[in-house]
Amino acid sequence: MDKITIYAGGASKGNPGPAVIRVLVVDSKGNTVLEVSESIGNASSDYAEYFAVVRALQAIVEKLGEKTKDTEFELKIESELVMNHLRAKAEIKDVSLIGHFIEIYNLRVASFPNLKLTLVETGQNKEVASLVKAALDA
Repeated sequence: MDKITIYAGGASKGNPGPAVIRVLVVDSKGNTVLEVSESIGNASSDYAEYFAVVRALQAIVEKLGEKTKDTEFELKIESELVMNHLRAKAEIKDVSLIGHFIEIYNLRVASFPNLKLTLVETGQNKEVASLVKAALDA
């Protein structure tokens, strides 16, 4: 089974404020499978983190289609809040995040049966953190 690592991150300058997301998807050899960089308008950092995960999964489905079902994925994110929601360890209190949670859940059920969730320490998701910071500073 192929293994693909997904690095996803989002942030806003101000909370809420101008927000960006970055996604980097690499195969087991370190080759870039796809990248997503988007400005998402004014949003909270939590919203941007969620949106980054949604866009990552959507972009992978667009690129790989049904192959996602036979591929092992590891999603690496820094957001403890998003991770706790996805692992059903915390209640979603911000109603603006519920739609993204449902979208992620539906994508996981339909296309990602082999998705491992990994929380990385703040600043350790270097693959996207520097890109997010650069976009916010631009």
